[in-house]
Amino acid sequence: MKAPVFEDVLVGQEIPVVVKGPMTTAHVMRWSAAMENWHRIHYDWRYATEHDKLPDVMVNGSWKQHVMVQLLTDWVGETGWLWKISFQFRGMNVPGDTLTAWGRVVKTEAHGPYGVVDLEIGLKNQKGDEGTPGTASVVLPRRNGPAVPYPFDPGSLGLATA
Repeated sequence: MKAPVFEDVLVGQEIPVVVKGPMTTAHVMRWSAAMENWHRIHYDWRYATEHDKLPDVMVNGSWKQHVMVQLLTDWVGETGWLWKISFQFRGMNVPGDTLTAWGRVVKTEAHGPYGVVDLEIGLKNQKGDEGTPGTASVVLPRRNGPAVPYPFDPGSLGLATA
Protein backbone atom coordinates (compact mmCIF):
# COMPACT_ATOMS: atom_id res chain seq x y z
CA MET A 1 0.00 0.00 0.00
CA LYS A 2 1.36 3.40 -1.00
CA ALA A 3 1.57 5.87 1.89
CA PRO A 4 -0.67 8.90 1.42
CA VAL A 5 0.48 12.48 0.98
CA PHE A 6 -1.65 15.22 2.46
CA GLU A 7 -2.98 16.60 -0.83
CA ASP A 8 -4.45 13.21 -1.78
CA VAL A 9 -6.59 12.89 1.37
CA LEU A 10 -10.22 14.01 1.25
CA VAL A 11 -12.78 14.61 3.97
CA GLY A 12 -15.14 11.64 4.00
CA GLN A 13 -12.49 9.28 2.66
CA GLU A 14 -12.34 5.89 4.31
CA ILE A 15 -8.93 4.42 5.03
CA PRO A 16 -8.14 0.73 4.44
CA VAL A 17 -9.60 -1.48 7.14
CA VAL A 18 -7.73 -4.00 9.29
CA VAL A 19 -9.65 -7.26 9.78
CA LYS A 20 -8.78 -9.74 12.53
CA GLY A 21 -10.47 -13.04 13.15
CA PRO A 22 -12.41 -14.93 13.76
CA MET A 23 -10.81 -14.66 17.18
CA THR A 24 -10.20 -17.88 19.07
CA THR A 25 -9.67 -18.62 22.74
CA ALA A 26 -6.05 -19.34 21.84
CA HIS A 27 -5.65 -15.81 20.41
CA VAL A 28 -7.13 -14.28 23.55
CA MET A 29 -4.97 -16.41 25.88
CA ARG A 30 -1.74 -15.85 23.95
CA TRP A 31 -2.21 -12.07 23.94
CA SER A 32 -3.01 -11.99 27.64
CA ALA A 33 0.04 -14.13 28.41
CA ALA A 34 2.29 -11.92 26.30
CA MET A 35 0.96 -8.86 28.12
CA GLU A 36 1.20 -10.67 31.47
CA ASN A 37 -2.47 -9.89 32.06
CA TRP A 38 -3.49 -12.82 34.23
CA HIS A 39 -7.08 -11.78 34.86
CA ARG A 40 -9.08 -14.98 34.60
CA ILE A 41 -11.71 -13.43 32.31
CA HIS A 42 -9.14 -13.77 29.50
CA TYR A 43 -8.45 -17.51 29.81
CA ASP A 44 -10.75 -19.26 32.31
CA TRP A 45 -14.11 -19.88 30.62
CA ARG A 46 -15.79 -21.20 33.79
CA TYR A 47 -14.64 -18.19 35.82
CA ALA A 48 -15.64 -15.74 33.07
CA THR A 49 -19.10 -17.23 32.52
CA GLU A 50 -20.07 -18.43 36.00
CA HIS A 51 -18.32 -16.03 38.37
CA ASP A 52 -18.38 -12.84 36.28
CA LYS A 53 -21.50 -13.79 34.26
CA LEU A 54 -19.79 -12.91 30.98
CA PRO A 55 -20.79 -14.55 27.69
CA ASP A 56 -17.29 -16.10 27.22
CA VAL A 57 -13.67 -15.22 27.87
CA MET A 58 -12.99 -11.61 26.87
CA VAL A 59 -10.77 -10.15 24.18
CA ASN A 60 -8.18 -8.01 25.95
CA GLY A 61 -8.51 -4.22 25.73
CA SER A 62 -4.79 -3.83 25.03
CA TRP A 63 -5.22 -6.09 22.00
CA LYS A 64 -7.95 -3.78 20.70
CA GLN A 65 -5.65 -0.82 21.32
CA HIS A 66 -2.94 -2.52 19.30
CA VAL A 67 -5.30 -3.08 16.36
CA MET A 68 -6.44 0.57 16.41
CA VAL A 69 -2.83 1.75 16.28
CA GLN A 70 -2.07 -0.76 13.51
CA LEU A 71 -4.99 0.62 11.47
CA LEU A 72 -3.44 4.10 11.49
CA THR A 73 0.25 3.23 11.24
CA ASP A 74 -0.44 0.86 8.34
CA TRP A 75 -2.22 3.70 6.55
CA VAL A 76 0.32 6.50 7.13
CA GLY A 77 3.25 4.14 6.50
CA GLU A 78 6.77 5.16 7.28
CA THR A 79 6.29 8.69 5.93
CA GLY A 80 3.50 9.78 8.30
CA TRP A 81 3.10 10.03 12.04
CA LEU A 82 0.28 8.93 14.33
CA TRP A 83 0.03 12.03 16.51
CA LYS A 84 -3.07 11.50 18.69
CA ILE A 85 -5.44 8.62 19.33
CA SER A 86 -8.36 8.26 21.72
CA PHE A 87 -11.05 5.62 22.02
CA GLN A 88 -13.43 4.01 24.48
CA PHE A 89 -14.05 0.33 25.17
CA ARG A 90 -17.86 0.22 25.03
CA GLY A 91 -18.47 -3.31 23.79
CA MET A 92 -17.26 -6.75 24.77
CA ASN A 93 -15.64 -9.04 22.22
CA VAL A 94 -15.36 -12.80 22.55
CA PRO A 95 -13.87 -15.77 20.70
CA GLY A 96 -15.71 -16.23 17.41
CA ASP A 97 -15.83 -12.51 16.69
CA THR A 98 -14.24 -11.13 13.55
CA LEU A 99 -13.21 -7.56 14.26
CA THR A 100 -12.78 -4.81 11.69
CA ALA A 101 -10.88 -1.63 12.52
CA TRP A 102 -12.04 1.25 10.35
CA GLY A 103 -11.35 4.95 9.89
CA ARG A 104 -12.90 7.92 8.10
CA VAL A 105 -11.34 11.32 7.47
CA VAL A 106 -13.33 14.14 9.10
CA LYS A 107 -10.95 17.10 8.73
CA THR A 108 -7.79 18.06 6.88
CA GLU A 109 -5.67 21.09 7.65
CA ALA A 110 -2.33 22.19 6.21
CA HIS A 111 0.27 23.46 8.66
CA GLY A 112 3.42 24.66 6.94
CA PRO A 113 5.27 21.73 5.41
CA TYR A 114 2.89 19.13 6.88
CA GLY A 115 -0.78 18.23 6.87
CA VAL A 116 -2.88 17.18 9.84
CA VAL A 117 -5.68 14.71 9.19
CA ASP A 118 -8.38 14.08 11.82
CA LEU A 119 -10.29 10.80 11.68
CA GLU A 120 -13.16 8.98 13.29
CA ILE A 121 -12.07 5.44 14.06
CA GLY A 122 -13.64 2.32 15.48
CA LEU A 123 -13.64 -1.43 15.87
CA LYS A 124 -16.77 -3.30 14.77
CA ASN A 125 -17.68 -6.94 15.15
CA GLN A 126 -19.06 -9.13 12.36
CA LYS A 127 -22.60 -7.89 13.14
CA GLY A 128 -21.52 -4.27 12.58
CA ASP A 129 -21.76 -3.43 16.29
CA GLU A 130 -19.35 -0.64 17.17
CA GLY A 131 -17.48 -1.49 20.36
CA THR A 132 -14.49 0.85 20.34
CA PRO A 133 -15.36 4.29 18.94
CA GLY A 134 -12.69 6.95 18.88
CA THR A 135 -10.80 9.70 17.13
CA ALA A 136 -7.27 10.16 15.88
CA SER A 137 -5.00 12.72 14.28
CA VAL A 138 -2.15 11.88 11.96
CA VAL A 139 0.52 14.05 10.35
CA LEU A 140 1.31 13.52 6.69
CA PRO A 141 3.96 14.96 4.42
CA ARG A 142 2.84 17.40 1.74
CA ARG A 143 3.53 16.67 -1.91
CA ASN A 144 7.11 17.72 -2.69
CA GLY A 145 7.53 18.75 0.97
CA PRO A 146 9.97 17.45 3.55
CA ALA A 147 9.47 14.10 5.21
CA VAL A 148 7.72 14.06 8.56
CA PRO A 149 10.65 13.75 10.98
CA TYR A 150 11.00 10.78 13.28
CA PRO A 151 10.20 11.36 16.05
CA PHE A 152 7.76 14.10 15.11
CA ASP A 153 7.70 17.28 17.22
CA PRO A 154 4.09 18.56 17.37
CA GLY A 155 5.50 21.98 18.27
CA SER A 156 6.60 22.29 14.65
CA LEU A 157 2.92 22.67 13.68
CA GLY A 158 2.49 25.79 15.79
CA LEU A 159 -0.58 24.27 17.45
CA ALA A 160 -1.48 23.63 21.06
CA THR A 161 -0.52 20.01 21.84
CA ALA A 162 -3.23 19.28 24.41
